Order: sequence, then C-alpha cells, then structure tokens
Amino acid sequence: MMPGLPGEDAVLYQEERSPLPSRQERNWAMACHLSALAGYVFPLGHLIGPLLVWLMKREQFPLVEDQGRESLNFQISVTLYAIAAGLLSLVVIGIPLLIAVLVFQCVLVIIAAVRANEGERYRYPLTLRFVV
Repeated sequence: MMPGLPGEDAVLYQEERSPLPSRQERNWAMACHLSALAGYVFPLGHLIGPLLVWLMKREQFPLVEDQGRESLNFQISVTLYAIAAGLLSLVVIGIPLLIAVLVFQCVLVIIAAVRANEGERYRYPLTLRFVV
C-alpha cells in the first residue's frame, strides 16, 4: 500500500456540509413552494403566493431568498407554458398539453416543498430564469 492513500477500511473524504438551516427557515422555504398551489383556488395565486413569502422573508433567511426566487421563476415559466398550451388548444393538441403542464406543476411543487423542508436548495427543471 502506498503511503498517503486510504486503505480499504478508511472512510472516504466527504465534502464538508454547512449546518442544516433552522426549522423556521426551512418552513418558510417550504411555504415559498406550497404557496404556489394557491393558483388552484385564486387567479394568479401561483404567482402572488411565492412572491409575497419571498418579499416578506428574503432578508431574514438565505434559504428563503434562494427558494423564493426559484419558485417564482418556475411559476412564471409555468404560466408561459400554460399560455402556449392554451393557444395550441385551438388546434386540439393544446388540451393534453395544458393538462400535462398542470400536473407537472403540482408534482414538482410538492417535490420542491419536501426538499426545501429538508434544507436542500431545489432547482426546478425547465425553468426560465427571470428573477435573478
């Protein structure tokens, strides 16, 4: 065995992780994502909910700053995808696309909320970055 190399029983080096954010910070980060579900009850609630949480708590919690911006960007992107699918429903193909966009949004919002509650910085797929 060469000196300086770990043996078979040695623990491999793991990247040092930052401490887990506080419970309150994780709850507010989760609220950034879950507030988007208000869009199923109120018009534009999917945009207003994350925006309000983000604006209220972004100065206080770094995880909320990150996840609020991520949630807002995703909801703006979903809005654009839904508009495109709505326009395509004039040629019938948009109806299944619109349903797919709504299911996609709901599932990813729940996944993001769970990850934020675990203290992770979740990144939505297919998101256009408007709020930087």
